[in-house]
Amino acid sequence: MGLLLLVDLDGVVYRGADPVPGVAAVLADRAARGDDIVYVTNNSMHYRADYQNRLAAMGAPVSPNTVVSSARATAVYLQEHDPAIRRVLVLGAGGLERELRDMGYDVVTAGAAATRMSQEGIDGFAAAGRPDAVVVGLDPNLTYARLVVANDSIRAGAHFIATNRDPVYPTERGLRPGAGSLVIALEASTGVVPVSIGKPEPYLLEAAAHAVGRQPGEAIMIGDGIATDLAGARAVGARCVFMLTGVTTRAEVEALPIDEQPIAIAADAAELAAALQRLAEG
Repeated sequence: MGLLLLVDLDGVVYRGADPVPGVAAVLADRAARGDDIVYVTNNSMHYRADYQNRLAAMGAPVSPNTVVSSARATAVYLQEHDPAIRRVLVLGAGGLERELRDMGYDVVTAGAAATRMSQEGIDGFAAAGRPDAVVVGLDPNLTYARLVVANDSIRAGAHFIATNRDPVYPTERGLRPGAGSLVIALEASTGVVPVSIGKPEPYLLEAAAHAVGRQPGEAIMIGDGIATDLAGARAVGARCVFMLTGVTTRAEVEALPIDEQPIAIAADAAELAAALQRLAEG
């Protein structure tokens, strides 16, 4: 059986709008050798077809089932761990709504509930139709009223699920507030700590491995974040090949304790290819 590669996207396959040179070709070569490749991202804003189109255009090997975002993994988590849930309030973007609807959930958007709350003079829980769960991702159209709807629903007993806890979101114009910033606000106002799905928690990588019929402990995580990719790999007992093409320097990785070090460090696509070949032969 080939390797199972769980591949982070931003900072590994591409940086912002630009592909990281050579990485898509390395992954295509590994797929041709029989490796299973699944892409994972904490970003909950986009639907998986958007990633599929972008990756295919770069020449990366991809199918609809091999892109698992925190939005997709959240829908899988609810189905597997919370089967009584039917109606879900979403404070997030369109991709998160679509992934949950794909799994058959009755999705209420925080925007629609906020409008109803204002028009009818009712609380947010009633305005959202008494949802069973509140799922929070990054909402680029965030308003105070949307936060109120989520707050009221969590306080009324709806299950609180965070797609991820990344406090910042990298953009071409610098770091902006991430999903974790919204989660922290709701945690502070409700006193409830949510279940979090994205890296470094295990659920995203579990869903990614299961998408191709494998176990997460078999995986090699290819990532560029110490607190997300490397920590997430450790959480599921996976190995990690650490890329220096994103947010972390070699000195930061080498300063980690020995038992927290990745199995290999790669500065570019050629070093990634060599590291994966060594692991395949090992």
